[in-house]
Amino acid sequence: MMKRTTMLLVSLCLVLSGVSAQKQVKLVIAGRDGDYGNAMQIAVDAYTAKNPNIKFDVLKLSGDDVYQKTVIDLKSGTGTYDLILIDDPKALQYQQAGWLTDLDAMFKKAGKTLDSDFIPTVIDLCRYPNNAKGKLYSLPFVGNVSLFAYRADLFAKYGLAAPKTWDDVLSAAKIISEKESGVDGVSFRGVKGNPILTAFLPIFWSFGADFLDASGNPIVNSPEAVKALKFFLELAKYGPKSTPMNNTAQVRDGLLAGTVGIAPEVWPAWLGKIDDPNESKVVGKVKITKHPAEVKKSSPMIGIWHVAIPAASKNKDAAFDFLTFLTSKETQKLMVLKAGLPPSRVSVFEDKDVLGKYPWYPAILDALENGVARPRTLYWAEIENTMGALVQEALIGQKTPEQALNEANAKLAEILK
Repeated sequence: MMKRTTMLLVSLCLVLSGVSAQKQVKLVIAGRDGDYGNAMQIAVDAYTAKNPNIKFDVLKLSGDDVYQKTVIDLKSGTGTYDLILIDDPKALQYQQAGWLTDLDAMFKKAGKTLDSDFIPTVIDLCRYPNNAKGKLYSLPFVGNVSLFAYRADLFAKYGLAAPKTWDDVLSAAKIISEKESGVDGVSFRGVKGNPILTAFLPIFWSFGADFLDASGNPIVNSPEAVKALKFFLELAKYGPKSTPMNNTAQVRDGLLAGTVGIAPEVWPAWLGKIDDPNESKVVGKVKITKHPAEVKKSSPMIGIWHVAIPAASKNKDAAFDFLTFLTSKETQKLMVLKAGLPPSRVSVFEDKDVLGKYPWYPAILDALENGVARPRTLYWAEIENTMGALVQEALIGQKTPEQALNEANAKLAEILK
């Protein structure tokens, strides 16, 4: 009798432990809308198919909303979210405040290690401080970076070599604008704030300019910065008259329509249809590369989004398991092929299926490896809006380059006080 009772108890314990192992967990993700949201849903569906006991609530928010909602929640320590997306220039705020889970500790707890497949310039931004010795607080969700596009057929037509410097770009833009009917030499975003500043930054940095000196003081009116802005305004002469009002749609659509010779700033999400004959009049004619150099090397702007686990999450182990799945080679490849989401792993950029669909993807890897991050400051939003407004004032002739940058430097000094 005693033996039978013991066996029943053991059996009951095994059943209960099995039920416990299959206990349902719901992970709440503060994510993005649009293509990023579609990619996240693809990953969630793939994970759920293998882990039916894990349920998800994926919030597909605008960039502003995901920032505001996560900051409010993380400040309070409420623990509403189990994973969050963070725009790179805002990452410092989360890292410094202690709002994020130490992923080094999570890897150690899980008996795993961070592999070396992630692009170093990208993974370093996920650490604090932002170098190989910093503590890991996030992983890259998307390997986004600015790129340079030009009409290879027109360059060949007019005997122009592939542009290696920005001076080469200016010369080519002038020739195309003057000789090719119905085609603007260049086209870039000119709307004040983020659009025009993002278009300007690869030139700004490659001319040797920067935002802050080693002591954190603004230096956007340096001789290098003035020279860069003068060049930018000279380049604009070979663009459409509507440049100050142009945004993403105008640059992207002009490139697809064949009315743009050079697009000095494009993003991977704009290029998915560049070789689709149903959408593009320039199939096989557009070359995608990293930006040209000048005084310094090519300086594409890194625009990654991080994915992190809040320190207040109540489901850290489950969240970490999904995080490693989400950022794995297999899932990154899936998100590229089904949603066009640029990866952050070298191996995915070299995958034959990925290259078969997007033959220009090696340019993204090259740009990320040479990319420049926006300055690590808590005041980037104010800096971007301020400088972006003044660069546009220079573009439309309301201020000289010197006036615009002197005013920008003074205002940045006030912001950074």
